[in-house]
Amino acid sequence: MSATPERPDDRDPLVVAAEAAVMRSLVDPDHALRAGRTVLSSARRVGDPAAEAVAHRAIALAARELGDLRSAEHHLREAIATPGAPPERIAQARLSLVTVRTELGHPLQALRVAALAWAHLSPLDRAKLDTQRAVALARLGRHQEAIASCDRALQALVTAPGTIDDRRFLAGGLLNRGLVHSYRGDWDAAMRDLTACLEISRHSGLRHLARLSAANLPFLAVRRGDIAGAFKLYREAEDTLFGFPERLATMRADFAGALLAAHLPGEARAMLSLAVPDLEASGAHVALAEARLKLAQVELLTGDPRRALEVAEQAARELAAQDRTSWLPLAREVVLRARLTLEPVTPALVAALVECADELEDGLAHLAGAAALRLVAAEAALAVDDHPTASAQLALLTEHAEREEPSPPIGTRLIPVDSAREAAIPVPVRQHALALEASLQEDATGAFRAVRVGLSEVSERVETFDDPSLRAHAARAGERLAGFGLGLAVRGGSAGEVFEFAERWRAVAAPSHACSLVDPERVRAELGCGALVEFVADEDALLAVLVTGERVTLRRVGDVRQVKEAIVRLRYALRRQCSGTPRPRCDLESVEVAATEAEGLLLRPLLAELGDGPLVVVPVDALHTLPWGALPSLRERPVNVVASAAGWVRARELARARRGGPPSVVAAAGPALAHAHAEVRNVLACHPDGREAPGRTGPVLEALAAADVLHLAAHGVFHARSPLVSGITLEDGSLMAYDLLDIPRSPGLVVLSACNSGMSRTPVEGAPLGLPGTFLAKGSACVVAGLVPVRDEGARALMSMFHELLVAGRPPDAALASAAAKTGETGFVCFGAGDQPLY
Repeated sequence: MSATPERPDDRDPLVVAAEAAVMRSLVDPDHALRAGRTVLSSARRVGDPAAEAVAHRAIALAARELGDLRSAEHHLREAIATPGAPPERIAQARLSLVTVRTELGHPLQALRVAALAWAHLSPLDRAKLDTQRAVALARLGRHQEAIASCDRALQALVTAPGTIDDRRFLAGGLLNRGLVHSYRGDWDAAMRDLTACLEISRHSGLRHLARLSAANLPFLAVRRGDIAGAFKLYREAEDTLFGFPERLATMRADFAGALLAAHLPGEARAMLSLAVPDLEASGAHVALAEARLKLAQVELLTGDPRRALEVAEQAARELAAQDRTSWLPLAREVVLRARLTLEPVTPALVAALVECADELEDGLAHLAGAAALRLVAAEAALAVDDHPTASAQLALLTEHAEREEPSPPIGTRLIPVDSAREAAIPVPVRQHALALEASLQEDATGAFRAVRVGLSEVSERVETFDDPSLRAHAARAGERLAGFGLGLAVRGGSAGEVFEFAERWRAVAAPSHACSLVDPERVRAELGCGALVEFVADEDALLAVLVTGERVTLRRVGDVRQVKEAIVRLRYALRRQCSGTPRPRCDLESVEVAATEAEGLLLRPLLAELGDGPLVVVPVDALHTLPWGALPSLRERPVNVVASAAGWVRARELARARRGGPPSVVAAAGPALAHAHAEVRNVLACHPDGREAPGRTGPVLEALAAADVLHLAAHGVFHARSPLVSGITLEDGSLMAYDLLDIPRSPGLVVLSACNSGMSRTPVEGAPLGLPGTFLAKGSACVVAGLVPVRDEGARALMSMFHELLVAGRPPDAALASAAAKTGETGFVCFGAGDQPLY
């Protein structure tokens, strides 16, 4: 290794002490802060400008490590302004200022500072400067330049003398390059760089850099598609970064961005709600602006356009102040999409949508988003009868699509790729445009064909995209395409077509439940004497496809708003009833009134055709939160709630495959429930070979891998906006929905005797039934869970009777209906296929 050239001031004892503080700032910033201040005081007293400049730099680096960016900038500027300081010492202060200015939200200014520093730095310090320049370049979206800058730096640093500072910049350069690689979708290169950074940091005692590299692993795991692993790594990173709020907030914001790209906006919002306040407090403006933009995108996707508009406008102001013009179209897109939801469509708004799509396309990095927005602009143009603009936008999306008949086989590539723009148009966006063009020409057959081909492509190709942003755009576009097909079917009035496209929409909106589509005839064969009702929302109207052994019919059942309000009233009445001990008569009457009202809106148009056999319900929107057993006509009637008709057929197949011999039963009790352990004892007394597992996450996960029936008596927590962080409270923490994503199997029957454990979000995020949906997606045939708070003693009585009936040979759905009717506890629901007896 080459030696570091000696500087004129290297033998100055104060400079040596200040340099030692610089080095110490990397491993012990508190000590470095004190040492730097001591040297600074001495240097001023004796008039040593070189030592003064280096001491300011040491204080600044320590302050930065401790998250105080403002103080770091102040001391670096003091170093630069020190009268008489050697040019190289001033240049070193500028080197450190590059990253601080970038983190404070001024990457373009940071590059100017780097240019001023270059001439007075040694070759090795220039390599270190290159690692800092790479951060600014990456923030400006200049990824190729950032990688080139890191490559130059690492080539020099790998042969450096090996001081702690050299090792710090070597590890930092690997970290920066790894992150840029991940943004570009080169996962293997990203993992190599991050792993090397982690190894060097740990070996050199650079605990903070080790923390940073480890903290980026959750982000990288999501981008590689390992959601379950990402959440585990996130929990470890939280512990690692505790006490470093700015670093922890940055990690959360980066993790949120990856979750957003993975089509998990609810989970991203949970991260951002923690990250944004800490980024504000620390003054990390560049990360803050990006986090705000992500938050605006999330608010829009999770149904709060007003908040999305407010946050996006603020993000746009901050990005403009930071000269980050390449980011501005992304913020403007959120603003326009929010306005489209909140305001009447106008020609001016249409023109703004087209202009924004053009800006996104010019940037090349956002081509998929540009295509999706162009389709929105076309639909908005049609809303104001601007057919020329609509046609022009659609033509840009469909000009290279094949339209020959007959329809090509599923999986056939439809898009001859002539340019990056054409290649980046997600298939569902292109097919949606084709369907819209056909619909405008009154060609219903062509429109349906375009939708079917597009959805077939989505189901086969979305998960194969290497670029997560392209995958996310394709998935969201697939939902819109499926919704468009469903609207076409509803307008056509054919019950069979509405059923087909309702199922297709659910398959796209809930990919974790995706399975082979089924036709009404297959469903009728499975139903026997029962009936299936698949609900469909068509703007303000709620429709129902009723499948029975005799026919398939389409009915308009009510107004969506009225149904939502009725469900809210019923849930409120049930909660009040739960809180009363004993139950006041007025509360019982309130439940009866609310339940009768909800039934009248939902089932009255269907009652004459429902018969009196078992019922399968496929809910939509707020119906996912309805405790169906509370409706008068459904008491004592077996009811199964499912994500789709296809999912119900698959669950029945799973249940039949598991039959054979007495089931193995495991039960566990969580903390802070008065009757949980008594409930578990009652449950196990019903089953000859049942056993109790400790109420901790490890033993419960082991039971999931081995048991045929798992019963959990514990508190449940449901997060409406982020279903994957819903969970069951156990003694050592919560068993989260995301913990279930990588379990090898799930018991055939899971009983969640926990309040709100059956709650769910409308199917848009891949987990339409919350915790029950996650269990069903992992192979359970049936999940019994609560949709409203239930009294502890009521749950114990219900569950004891439920298990007695199971052992007596009743299937889970019938056992639950009978036990609920006898105990008056109607808050539990049977999800999946509970019509197969266990004994």
